[in-house]
Amino acid sequence: MLKFDPNIPVYLQMMEFLKKKIASGKLQPGEKLSSVREMAQMFGVNPNTVQRVIQELERENLIFTERGIGNFVTKDEKVISKMREEMAAKMIEDFIRSMNDIGFSDKEIIELIKKKIEEER
Repeated sequence: MLKFDPNIPVYLQMMEFLKKKIASGKLQPGEKLSSVREMAQMFGVNPNTVQRVIQELERENLIFTERGIGNFVTKDEKVISKMREEMAAKMIEDFIRSMNDIGFSDKEIIELIKKKIEEER
């Protein structure tokens, strides 16, 4: 179960959780999601919250609903790829901002990253 941050709306945290599952491939294109009721129990939330998550993810074309059958991860790899790139861009922006906040220049950040990559090889 997710440990929810009380400062962030629960549905947004659930959306982020599911997006990460899709981005990482833990939820595959075309894979059926758990039912609204099952997800509500799994996350310990009201089914209406899960329904809102489903609606928002449908609006973003990350999932689709087949009436009477269930909700599924999009089969459109381009949509998933675009979401992954957007998530990565946000993470990079947050990282750079944090590093700048503690006094690192962009050039120093690049050098640190290069050094870390070399150490990992």
